[in-house]
Amino acid sequence: MSSTPPIVLQQAEARRLLQQVDVHQAMRSMFLDLAAGEAVQPAQQLVEFPNAAGDFINYLGVLAKDGVYGVKTSPYIKKPEGALVTAWTLLMSMDSGQPLLLCDAAELTTARTAATTAVAVETLAPAQARRLAVIGSGPVARAHLHYVKGLRDWQCIAVYSPSLSDDADARTQLAAQDTRVEFSATLEDAVADADVVMLCTSSAGPVLDPRSLTKPALVTSISTNAPRAHEVPPQALGEMDVYCDYRATTPGSAGEMLLAAELHGWSRDAIRGDLPELVSSKAPRPDYSRSVFFRSIGLGLEDMALANAIYHLQRQGQ
Repeated sequence: MSSTPPIVLQQAEARRLLQQVDVHQAMRSMFLDLAAGEAVQPAQQLVEFPNAAGDFINYLGVLAKDGVYGVKTSPYIKKPEGALVTAWTLLMSMDSGQPLLLCDAAELTTARTAATTAVAVETLAPAQARRLAVIGSGPVARAHLHYVKGLRDWQCIAVYSPSLSDDADARTQLAAQDTRVEFSATLEDAVADADVVMLCTSSAGPVLDPRSLTKPALVTSISTNAPRAHEVPPQALGEMDVYCDYRATTPGSAGEMLLAAELHGWSRDAIRGDLPELVSSKAPRPDYSRSVFFRSIGLGLEDMALANAIYHLQRQGQ
């Protein structure tokens, strides 16, 4: 049987096509499909390289309604000058069994990570939330701001990163995104009286202890694919209402959840809801009697949804 070679997209072309996709809506629709049993999300597959040289994570997913499945593979390669992280997504046809698309996934990963957080903010943040804090200043932080800035009537958007004072370009880009952006001198200043705190860092260890916040708030976390990476102290989970992107897989991969279960008596049964349950109105919303923690690890389905969207755009010649 003859086959057509897959479309191969480098980063620049993927970025161009992605700009034509409603990424937030694509993520919301995908989580609705997952809730309805129209999609399958296996657990992440972590494989370590020999001699502690790094690892790679495979993110798998099946979108049955769209007739596609695939995998994103993302290595974490240790080098003397610092770790190298790349990602490529392979989209396959469930009909023909043939590869459809091989895509540099850097742009897709940034967009789907931020848009997934946006779905969480949309469904979990207090309706009257007015103060937003963004911790981080790189492309992922800027993407988070892009997708979240219109979800509530923010009166203040405080941004903090240790590197911002020496990074004029990042400050310029962030300020251009929204006139409400203010730069904070310290982490404590940024999160003071915040209603929503988005942790958008690549840190492998705690960045913020939510227990130090001046009032209950929604704290979102993404972290990185360093082993057991986490942006909040594991022992803090027991003092918050915890939500995640997908309860069937996240507790088995998220660093602070693994450590909280092993060292602090926390149980995955304490998770109050995930995004499929939230978008389908099957999970209880928080009452903010205490802080709320949302953790996403990145799902293969998120990558497949965006890869499928740009595949069809490329086929249409757009």
